[in-house]
Amino acid sequence: MKNQFYIIIAATLLAGAFIIWSGFYQTHSESDMNLSPEDITITMYHGEGCMCCIRWADYLENKGFTVISEKVPDLFAVKEEYGVPYEINSCHTAIVDGYVVEGHVPAEDILRLLDEQPDAIGISVPGMPPSAPGMDAPVSRPYQTLLFDGENLAVFNTHE
Repeated sequence: MKNQFYIIIAATLLAGAFIIWSGFYQTHSESDMNLSPEDITITMYHGEGCMCCIRWADYLENKGFTVISEKVPDLFAVKEEYGVPYEINSCHTAIVDGYVVEGHVPAEDILRLLDEQPDAIGISVPGMPPSAPGMDAPVSRPYQTLLFDGENLAVFNTHE
């Protein structure tokens, strides 16, 4: 009888530990996030005549975001002001809830950034990958979204 009691206690503790452990390592999907794109406003700074910037803004608006488009005469001054390292520059710089979103970043990465709120300056899709949102080239090339904090770069997401 005593052994049965101890087995029940051990099984209960083990089940509780597993539930707590799995909660720590649960991954987020877009449907798990508490944020809705309809609640998010992004200010995008870009140069005159950059059509891929406009297509990226259209892409986000089609996903439900509100995008405020600001044409600036010196985009590099904006990048410098917000701490975007030269090696991860792209054709536009956006600000959302205090974070920098540099380049053609997918909507899912913006939602994840705002949901997780890492201690970072922001995220970037460096350069202009042909298959990134707003570029819309008829090729499929993998690219990465990077997280940056002023000193370090880390892969935030990989897009195939």
